[in-house]
Amino acid sequence: MNKQSSWCGWPAVLGSLLLALAGSGAQAQGGYPNKPITLIAPYSAGGDSDLAARNFAAAAQRALGVPVIVVNKPGASGVIGSAQAIAAPPDGYTLLLARPGSQSILPAIMPTRTKYKWDSFTMIGMLELNPYGCMTRSPSYKTFEELAAAMRARGPAMNFGTAGVLTTNDMGPRQLFRVLNLGGKAPMQVPYKGTSEATTALVAGQIDFACGSVGTFLQLIKAGSLRAVMVTTPQRLAVLPDTPTARELGYPEMERMTGWSAVYGPPNLPAEVVTKLGELMKSLAQDAAWVRTTELTGSIPFQRGPDDTREYARSQFQMYRALGESLNIIDKEN
Repeated sequence: MNKQSSWCGWPAVLGSLLLALAGSGAQAQGGYPNKPITLIAPYSAGGDSDLAARNFAAAAQRALGVPVIVVNKPGASGVIGSAQAIAAPPDGYTLLLARPGSQSILPAIMPTRTKYKWDSFTMIGMLELNPYGCMTRSPSYKTFEELAAAMRARGPAMNFGTAGVLTTNDMGPRQLFRVLNLGGKAPMQVPYKGTSEATTALVAGQIDFACGSVGTFLQLIKAGSLRAVMVTTPQRLAVLPDTPTARELGYPEMERMTGWSAVYGPPNLPAEVVTKLGELMKSLAQDAAWVRTTELTGSIPFQRGPDDTREYARSQFQMYRALGESLNIIDKEN
């Protein structure tokens, strides 16, 4: 009886599958999209931008029925890839995985050297937030207090790795040096092509510490190669229950630092394309594979539509502008 009931249900299931496949085929043949989409990740493979881009691309391909191809365009702290995206035809077939460094920090602090403004893009939606923290090699500094004491004692002799100047990997330590009152005795920055290269250098002992989105470092932390000594989230992270928050350590100003990912398009993207992609962004919350992968990388799902994305991006731009002014690092040519 159970076997018969099970088989009786198959025609309905098969019919649903065929309808879904037919819908996907029709979608691919006419209307947007009807050919592969390129998603530019403006930093190197293996970092925050790349992980978020590939997770989104897989979900978008499932939903849209066309290939979504991630292309890494690192260089100039994200400017090269971002500039390529903004110069693309406004047809929805070239999109950008937006990040705070390339879309908020650089336009705020180096406005005359960046080839675009924070609001030059068509904003499609937010994807995720990336908890931020500072990491050391496990055999070296075992607590934030040990790291801070070393900075105060011999700051200029120490160094830290970043994915480039004026990225979150750079601005977080700048803020940290400010709250620690290090003045002109701060550690030296060693810029790399991307976070993955900086992480490799940290594991190898070529740099003393690095700060950035926790997800990039998470597997190495779990493996015991790296140690998280601080996170900037309001509460401790479930994946790092023994790592204290900045507020617990007495530095609540560090909570301003967080990573994020969004999807942008070139200027003047047609409304129907924005609507179609907006529907995709909303559907991510129901995509179990996307949610699971986002959480496995230590990130927090954070879907927002175009208007909310614009306001979030505006607040990030204003925050980094104010931080740049307090650190006296704003491009004076502006």
